[in-house]
Amino acid sequence: MRTSPFSPNLRHRFGAMSRRAAIVGAALASVTALAACGGGAGGGAASAEGDMAIGAPEGAKVTVVEYASVTCGACAQWQQTVYEPLKAKYIDTNQIRFVFREMPTGPVDVAAAGFIMARCAGEERYFDVVHEIMARQPELFSGQPRATLLSIANAAGLNEQQFTQCVTSPENIAAFEQRTQQAVSAGIAGTPTFLVNGEVVSDRSLEGLSAAIDAALAE
Repeated sequence: MRTSPFSPNLRHRFGAMSRRAAIVGAALASVTALAACGGGAGGGAASAEGDMAIGAPEGAKVTVVEYASVTCGACAQWQQTVYEPLKAKYIDTNQIRFVFREMPTGPVDVAAAGFIMARCAGEERYFDVVHEIMARQPELFSGQPRATLLSIANAAGLNEQQFTQCVTSPENIAAFEQRTQQAVSAGIAGTPTFLVNGEVVSDRSLEGLSAAIDAALAE
């Protein structure tokens, strides 16, 4: 049986202290190397298990997919500068379906805990929680990631016990790992990566994404 690179480390850092708290360093390193923050791009447009989406319904003329990590600085920068105007222009007007897919970057255990916790907060809060984690990356990297994530979890309606159960659940960890492997299988090599109707858009500025989206809408 293949050893999960997430389970022991998550249970150590984000749950109660455990006898199974050994960190699988080599496995974590290999997963981290699969995607680099701000690195290259891959492809993959078909619907994936566990997709989170907003905007137009499935089957929309234009689907934009973002592969990103809550621990990726370039993702947080995009979130801060581009997301809101893009959302106002295309998502809020239901011109596009916007799909977010999880691709963890280092520290992988922190990214995993953040994404898993966002799902436990509920689908209606998922995007808000993910965006809040990105906005609080300086705190997240200050040496107390559990405290930061717990604070965000509390604001999303999860108490400490619920948070701990959520991020240490073997089922939740396995589901997260499956979503990560889907991203790897799609050839994603860097975050953030954007696809418009399955085509990678290298220019992730508002202008670059708008050009690709407008062209797809006009077809």
